[in-house]
Amino acid sequence: EVQLQASGGGLVQTGGSLRLSCARSGFSTDAYTIGWFRQAPGKEREKVSCISSRDGVTWYTGSVKGRFIISSDDVKNAVYLQMNSLKPEDTAVYYCATREYGYGCPKGEYDYWGQGTLVTVSS
Repeated sequence: EVQLQASGGGLVQTGGSLRLSCARSGFSTDAYTIGWFRQAPGKEREKVSCISSRDGVTWYTGSVKGRFIISSDDVKNAVYLQMNSLKPEDTAVYYCATREYGYGCPKGEYDYWGQGTLVTVSS
């Protein structure tokens, strides 16, 4: 059974940093894409970043480019989202999710979701 566990959220001041972790288990393939999403109160869920396992392609939404960095540690079976220069508008519940396709960080639906971790950026 595929499982994802997101952690690392918390309260941080504007300009601060946090690193989110997504621990994965139960994968039956080494071809997958992990995505980070977020949902702020009253807003739709937004895709923030993703990384694909076979080619290492990464993608970021425009509002986080240059501030967030996604990375993968295959030994630890984890994907990280390093979030720097945080802004109040980054406040949201962050989720990691996965789909079976390991190239190019493709668009489309994700099949498995972890529980969220709350990030709050104070002004």
